[in-house]
Parts: sequence; C-alpha cells; structure tokens
Amino acid sequence: MATTVSRAARTFLLVGAGVAAMAAQAQDAPAPPPAAVTPTRAQADRMAAAIVARMTTEEKLPQLLNVAPAIPRIKIPAYNWWTESLHGALGAVPTTNFPEPIGLAASFDAPLVHQVAGAISTEVRALHTMGRQTGKLGRIGTGLDTWSPNINIFRDPRWGRGQETYGEDPYLAAHMGVAFVTGMQGPNPDLPDVIATPKHFAVHSGPESTRHGANVFVSAHDLEDTYLPAFRAAIVEGRAGSIMCAYNRIDGQPACANDLLLKDHLRGAWGFTGYVVSDCDAVKDIADGHKYAPDQATAIAAAMKAGTDNECHTQTIGDMGGLPERFGDSLRRGLISQDDIDRSLVRLFSARLRNGDLPGIAGAPAAVPVRAILSPDHMALALQAAEKSLVLLKNDGVLPLRPGARIAVIGPLGDATRVLRGNYSSTQSAPPVPIVEGLRRAAGAGSVTLVPFGESITDGDRVPTTALVAPDGKPGLLARYFNPVTPPHLPFPQGTDRAAIAALTYQSRPVVSQREADVAARGLTLPSVNDYHRTEWTGFLVAPETGSYRLGLGGSGLLELEGKTFLDVGADHRGPLPTLKTVTLQKGQRYPLRVVSTARGFGNTDLVWKLVSAQPDAALAAAAAQADVLVAVVGLTSDLEAEETGTDIPGFQGGDKTSLDLPAEQMAMLERAKATGKPVIVVAMNGSPINLAWAKDNAAAIVEAWYPGQSGGLAVANVLTGKTDPGGRLPLTFYRSVADLPPFDNYAMTGRTYRYFTGKPVYPFGHGLSYTSFAYTPLVLNPASGGAEQGLRVTTDVSNTGKRAGDEVVQLYLSFPDVPGAPRIALRGYQRITLAPGERRSVTFDLSPRDLSAVRANGVREVMQGQYRVSVGAGQPDTDVPVRSASFRTGKAVPLPL
Repeated sequence: MATTVSRAARTFLLVGAGVAAMAAQAQDAPAPPPAAVTPTRAQADRMAAAIVARMTTEEKLPQLLNVAPAIPRIKIPAYNWWTESLHGALGAVPTTNFPEPIGLAASFDAPLVHQVAGAISTEVRALHTMGRQTGKLGRIGTGLDTWSPNINIFRDPRWGRGQETYGEDPYLAAHMGVAFVTGMQGPNPDLPDVIATPKHFAVHSGPESTRHGANVFVSAHDLEDTYLPAFRAAIVEGRAGSIMCAYNRIDGQPACANDLLLKDHLRGAWGFTGYVVSDCDAVKDIADGHKYAPDQATAIAAAMKAGTDNECHTQTIGDMGGLPERFGDSLRRGLISQDDIDRSLVRLFSARLRNGDLPGIAGAPAAVPVRAILSPDHMALALQAAEKSLVLLKNDGVLPLRPGARIAVIGPLGDATRVLRGNYSSTQSAPPVPIVEGLRRAAGAGSVTLVPFGESITDGDRVPTTALVAPDGKPGLLARYFNPVTPPHLPFPQGTDRAAIAALTYQSRPVVSQREADVAARGLTLPSVNDYHRTEWTGFLVAPETGSYRLGLGGSGLLELEGKTFLDVGADHRGPLPTLKTVTLQKGQRYPLRVVSTARGFGNTDLVWKLVSAQPDAALAAAAAQADVLVAVVGLTSDLEAEETGTDIPGFQGGDKTSLDLPAEQMAMLERAKATGKPVIVVAMNGSPINLAWAKDNAAAIVEAWYPGQSGGLAVANVLTGKTDPGGRLPLTFYRSVADLPPFDNYAMTGRTYRYFTGKPVYPFGHGLSYTSFAYTPLVLNPASGGAEQGLRVTTDVSNTGKRAGDEVVQLYLSFPDVPGAPRIALRGYQRITLAPGERRSVTFDLSPRDLSAVRANGVREVMQGQYRVSVGAGQPDTDVPVRSASFRTGKAVPLPL
C-alpha cells in the first residue's frame, strides 16, 4: 500500500485494527455540502469550464456519450469512459486476474481488497499508456476511470450477476466497497489514479431478463436498511469520483432519472460532486423499455435534469451514428439547455484533468509503463487473494491430505481453466492453473490422476499454446491481420451505415504477420491494424493425448480443420456459451488448423476445447480403484450464471438460475463416487449459492472455491494439502432450494438473507472452518461517556488452541431491541487475524452510532432505545461455533442522517 493514506483508507484500516474511534466519528458525520470543494478540485473545474467554453455545440454533444471523440482544434484526444476492472483490468493484453468479487468478499479482509484494487489500478493506467502508444485511445479499456466496484446487495441466489458483488450483507459490502474504491483511486481522491464508479445505483439485483423495463417497488425501510448503505459508504467515506445509475425503475422513476436517488440522496444528503454515468442503454431504456418518456430526446432530458452526466450506449461498440443528434434534438426543443450540457461536461473534463488524461493539474498521477502489467508482485497477490477466498465448509478429518496420498481428480471442472476467470474478465490473463495442475505441483505429479468427464454444459476452455504449432514449427499460431480496402473513418463517425461496415472487403495482403500464443483479439495492440479488420490464424492442432475432444469457438468466426469447414459461427451469435462439436484426435498428430475472425470495432473469437470421456462411469470406477481419495470438482461457470444472456437450458434462464441444484450429470457422478467407498472431497466452483445438502450429508470434506482467478487451482491445492490454512467465510447464505425463498422479482427483504431468513440454511452466512481451533474470553463492554447510544467498545481475547498456525475471522453481530424493522441479527464488525499455535491476541471493536443503528419500518435510521445483545466469535451465535455474547442497554433513541 502507499505510505500516504487518505482519510477514507485510514478509516477502514483503523476499523480492521480495532482502533476506529476517530474513524467511527467520521462515518457518522454529515456528508460535506457540494460547495466544500478542495482547491485542487476548484482549479480543475475552472480549467474544465475554460475547455468547455471553447467548444462549439456540435463538438460538445458527442462528449456526453461514453465514446468522446477527439477535438483536434483544441488538442483534446479521444477518450472512452467504458473501462472495466471488476477483478482485473480488461484490455488487449494479458492482465492479472484476481478472484471474482464474491470470493474477495469471502476473504473478510478489507485491506486485501484495497491492495488488490491498487494492483488493478496500476494495470488500468498501464493499459491507458498502451492506448496512447498504439493510437487506440477512444477504444473500450483505455480510459483512466473504471466501472467498478459492483456493490449491489446479493439479495437472491438466483441472480446471475451476484458473483460480481460482495455478498448479501450491507455492512460487509460497504466495507469492501470502500476498500476497493480507495485502492483504485489511490491516496488522494482529488487526484485519482483511476476514478472508481460504484454500480448499479440502486436496488438492482435481477432478474436479468426484465431489467430494461422492470419497475421495482421498494419500501422506505428496505431502501435505507439494505439497498443504500454500501453506496453511501462508497461516496461519503470512499469518496468515489463517479457512480453508475441502474436500468430499472424504482417506484415508478427510472434509476437514471430518479429524483430520490440522484438528487435527494446522492447530490443532496451525501454531497456528491462527481459525475454520474448511465448503465449501457439505461438512458435509451427510459423511453424504449420503461415508456417513461415518449422519445429519446425526452429520455435524455429526464436523465440530464436528474443529474446523469454521461450516457453509455451499446451502439458505440460499432459506431456513433445518430447518437449525438438525440442530444441536439433535446436542446432544440428546449428540453435541455446549454447550461445543462455545460454542467455535465465540466464534471467530465474536470475528471480527465485530475486523473492525468489531460495535462495542466500539478500533481496529477503520472503515466504507468506497460511493463507494470502482470508484474511478479501482482501474480503473487492473485495467489494470495485466491487462497484467502477459499472456505472450508466441512472436514471429517480427511484434510489436509496426507503426503503421498493417491488422488483422483474427477468432475467436469477438474482440469477446467475458463471457470477460474469468472465474468467481467479478460480472455487473456496469466497462464491459468486448473485444479489438477495445482495438485500436481503441490502433491507431486505421480500422485494425481485426472479422470475425464462426459460432455457437459461447462465445457469450453481456451486451447493452450502447448497444443498449437505455427507453420514454422514453433509454439503458437501464425496470425495475419488484413485491413479493409476502404477503411471507415474512425473512431466512430456519425451516421455510419452499419450495413456498409458489414459489407467491408479486405486487402489481399496482411498489414501485420506475427506468431501468437493462441487465438485471441489482439488488434488493439497493433498501431497499423484498423479497428475494423480480419484476422486469420493458421498452424496445427496437436492433442496431448488420444481421445474425444469437444472443439469449437467462443464467439463468432470460422474454424477449419484439415482443410475442411468444421464450424462457421455467424456474427449474430448470441450468448456466452461456446459452439462445440466432438472430434477424435490422436496424440501427437498435427491437424492443419485455420481460424478466421472479423473484428468490427470489437473482436471476440476464442478457440476452445475439452477432453471428454465416451465412458465416464467406467473411467471413474477404474480411477477410484487405484486412488486413496477422490477430489470431485463440480459447480457452474460464469457463462451459465451471467449478465443478460440468451441461455435457456434446465436450471438457467437468461443468465439467472432457476434452481440451486448442481447440473444433473454432476449429481449423478457424485452418487457414483460415493458408491466407490473412497472418501469424496467436493470442491465447488460457482459464483452464487448452490444446494450443498447432499455434499454436507455424504462428502468427507467440502471446499467452496468460487471463481478464484488465474491461480485458483494452485490455491485450492495448497489448501487441500495443508500448505495453506483455509480462513475464508461465507458472505452468503447457502439455501437448500428456491422454494425456501420469496419470488425472485419481489424486492422486499422479508425472508431473505441471514438478517431476515427464518428457515434453516444448509450453511449460514459467516460459516467457515480452519485446520486449527480457537477460543474466546468473555466480552468486555465499555460504553462511550455519553452512554452506549453514543458508541461502544467491545473487547475479547482470541487464542489459537490447536497445533498449527491458522486464520480466524472474528465476527461481531448485534441483536436489536424488539422494534418493527430491526433485523433478526446483523454483522457490525469483523477482523481477520492469523495466530500461531498457542498465541493469544486481544481484539477490539469500536462501534459507532451508525454501527449500532437499525432502520424503523418508516425508513428512519436510528440507534434504538432498549436492550441489545452483542456476540463475538467464529460465526453467527447459535450456529455451533465458538461465540461469546453479552448484553447492554441504550438510554435513548438517536436518529442518524441519511
């Protein structure tokens, strides 16, 4: 971490250290009024206003979109606000891929998340440098802002995008969100390294299929109690420089034109002075989806008047034809004014000045070299983060595995690599380590056997360099790039004819020929390659062993094998699942290969495969006979649970889940594995709660691995073999069935999450085991001088009573006075600590009035008068884990500001 730490960063670090009295007071202070801007911000705003004053109306209007064209007349370069870095920078070259955010949440380690965000921030800046060097500024992934973190509450396990969040608890999501924001922006939010954009503001958590037109009704209680706390923390404490408004309506008003959210809370109560960007097509949806406005000009006016400054429109992926004219129409009709336009542009150009994209502000962040991407430190951090994300849910004593144990890796994900990445991740990252490879490294290659699975909906991993031979005999493929005969006038001309772009013809000679590691979109790294180009990869496919392979393409393109068309996937291909066909390949034989992809401003072709067994039952039985233990790697992929897809197969619809059960073929395999009599260790890879009831009753051990990033397989192996103590905890409730929950499209919190669920979960929020044991001393409570309602200090000693070092997540929960609206129980503190055998450490929590508060049924947040119970331990009280509890009273109710 940087040696200079911002006030917001100090806040969460102090909380993590248990000495947060000053930080707690800062959290409860009212948000600063909009006029309270710093000298740096004031200077940037003045310079931005001067830039805007020099622009014509025709130059201004396109700047309101996510793609901001260059204005050579006044030396303004192109800029694209669309940059993603949810858990790794997305760019044209391999970048470091960290665990999916739900896994980072499972670490219960806010300083770790802060460090991860800082590493991602460095790589985002390095990608910006590459964009300048290649002349590709204006393309997605080259900006100095990022549309992260996703701090929506994961309220329902069916939501396909829940994996992007920090779980179901507002307190945990708030702390993780602040950690990410301050790590991404750096020590000075006025001069941010990369501007963070918390999303999606607000009350946005599925269903994916209806998000463009859904009208979400939410009570005042649930809004203040569940849906807003993480956003408030990200803005007031983390000082995020941007925020993204959501697709849905909230009580009738679209989120990107919502007065309650954007005016009353964001710019009013919270004093936000940054810029608001729309989710992609959310402004368009105001008219087309919600029918809230009669046309696009009126939709734009509704959004701008409410405070939306920058519109993301998916049409900009291909061209900007006609998009700026909508703003002009709104201006001509008097729906918006020049002042409205200028206000938004000043916010946007001020941001570009302060993050160093535009020159002129002393102390603005300096350029980061491209070599900072995938640094050894970042690679090591990815492994550490993956290890800390793993949750040991059950252990009958089989773990850690004994040295020399014969291990059979079974299940469709045992050798999978795509599953590691999760969603919103670059198709290119460091060489991924699947679980079977991790176990071979940790336990010895001779101890580990892979058992191929049958054909599965989870199939489709990128074909690695080791299986590809270029025409010159070296690893990889020959890639040739062909520019159009008549290139479009890019970037993004107004009025571009999409049909004409689709009909482009290409030069007969390549502009670039080079050997590449595999099939991937790399055109943005090549200055001489037009954004609209055709790529041909040629060489040979060489299988590492004889067998049946599912071979195909992710995305669109043409695949030829042995001179014949094997697959031809048109450009209209939709959905994240790859297109695959089964073929028999002989070990060592060279199969001539040709892949053709046409990039029209955006390339998305991958060559993928999967080794499968024609007789998986027999393969399992044979391997089990020679094994001491079976490691069953099961779960989902982020192509099945995902953002708004066309997928409609059993268990999944439109990106969301319709069931919590594992796919039927995986459950059948687990039953067969159990029948062998060998211990079965279940490793689950998923981004959302799944039904683990069978595994709880039948498996010898269960490890929840999430989508753990590029080093996930090694992290899992290190835990299974005992090199690392598992210390993660569940940031979600794992239910048995969707039948235990209210309807998915009901946003009321009654009956949801551990705070309001009254049933019996398979595994509760906060659950997780260790390879050692811990004990707690009785709690010591010290109220503030003005009474407990003004603050409370809680102290206990934690001891490692086992024989090896281990991590404990010390969790503090409150039970509130019996007042309508108060949750059943709520997390209000946590600290992850590492203790040596026999070590004892004092752990202190300083609870602020906001920590002690709950929300009444009418939406008023207050410290309630009456009897509280505070519990500190290894998980929720009354869940068979070590917990100490004590009671205290507050003398009066204390209302808190929004």
